[in-house]
Amino acid sequence: MAKQKSDTIMDKVVSLCKRKGFIFQSSEIYGGLNSCYDYGPLGIELKRNIKDFWWKHMVQFRADIEGLDASILMHPRIWEASGHVAGFTDPLVDCKKCKQRFRADHVEEPGVCPACGGELTDERQFNLMFKTFMGPVEEQANVVYLRPETAQGIYVNFLNVLQSSRQKVPYGIAQIGKAFRNEITPGNFIFRTREFEQMEMQFFVKPDTATEWFEYWKQQRMEYYVKLGITKEKLAFHQHGPDELAHYAADAFDIEYQFPFGNMELEGIHNRTNFDLSRHQEYSGKDLSYFDDQTRERFVPYIIETSAGCDRTLLTCLVDAYEEEQLENDVRTVLHLAPEIAPVKAAVFPLVKRDGMPELAMKLIDELRPHFNVFYDHGGAIGRRYRRMDEVGTPFCLTVDSESLENQTVTIRERDSMQQERIAIDTVRKYLEDRITVRP
Repeated sequence: MAKQKSDTIMDKVVSLCKRKGFIFQSSEIYGGLNSCYDYGPLGIELKRNIKDFWWKHMVQFRADIEGLDASILMHPRIWEASGHVAGFTDPLVDCKKCKQRFRADHVEEPGVCPACGGELTDERQFNLMFKTFMGPVEEQANVVYLRPETAQGIYVNFLNVLQSSRQKVPYGIAQIGKAFRNEITPGNFIFRTREFEQMEMQFFVKPDTATEWFEYWKQQRMEYYVKLGITKEKLAFHQHGPDELAHYAADAFDIEYQFPFGNMELEGIHNRTNFDLSRHQEYSGKDLSYFDDQTRERFVPYIIETSAGCDRTLLTCLVDAYEEEQLENDVRTVLHLAPEIAPVKAAVFPLVKRDGMPELAMKLIDELRPHFNVFYDHGGAIGRRYRRMDEVGTPFCLTVDSESLENQTVTIRERDSMQQERIAIDTVRKYLEDRITVRP
């Protein structure tokens, strides 16, 4: 079995996403909206499964992390305290000839347009936050921002969650939610977009334990991606150097994945010190310190952040799972998605459309549907139906044939090995549960 060359993988993945209903260009019938995408029937299932997988590992399976869903619109002073109003900028240049815009730090030859060779304007700072107005009057007093990250909603709810959940430091708050950045140069499909979804967890710790917890979460997050089914050899840590390190961070590592377009950040793990809570304490006038009953100490907690992009994780899963296998007389396109996140868990086929096989297949579908996302197909040769399900990552296919009518068994085929076995119809649900349930 041979894999397709990596330089063609992105084009093939993008094509498959459109053709099979994973991801569409936003507003496509109007010519599209740059760097905005819609998730189709299979895409939304995959995205929901990825979010559920993350939530189970970060919240459900742990006793020391609580969930939150903070508002997208927040008090504008929050973004002043966080530094986003003053410092959340990229250097921007324009081409005087072709009128295209670029990030100045992405231009290889200073002053020269990378698209047409024309002259570039002087560099100016461009704030990445989307600005809007709350209320009927568009005036400065009514300015609000679409949040550029979900983390600040967690910080300002630190005490609310602490008191209502009866947690004690160390403890964490997890959130999945939309964020918005007016990127100058988005690209690489859904890797960098202006509207995206973050999966973040902020872990509040005693200052002198921050280094220990930082190492713990580095290990935990790397192991998570292996559980998600990502090829371990394509994952690596990248430590931020002095020129990369954010002003608030004591240490920072990215988990990078080897994409066809280069090694790129998949998730960030940061020791943010006590910068965020201290700033919100200063700007709000509220005491955000914590009193430790055991040590009788009061301190402003340090924060260990794990920040992942849901859309970026989804792209990683698709790219990592995509393979074209050269079989004896055919090329099989297959997505080797982990069964836990596959959009469709099982497909059920009647071998032929007669003799009661479709009715028995539909009965099995009805029994499975309350528990799994399943698919029924009776069109075309059985081999062609297998190929269609392989292409969208369905891990199991169940075929109802003449023997099924006699002894209430079905043939179950596994996607990756293509091996088949017969099992009793009344054991199908347990068979699937044993193989696709998300576990710690």
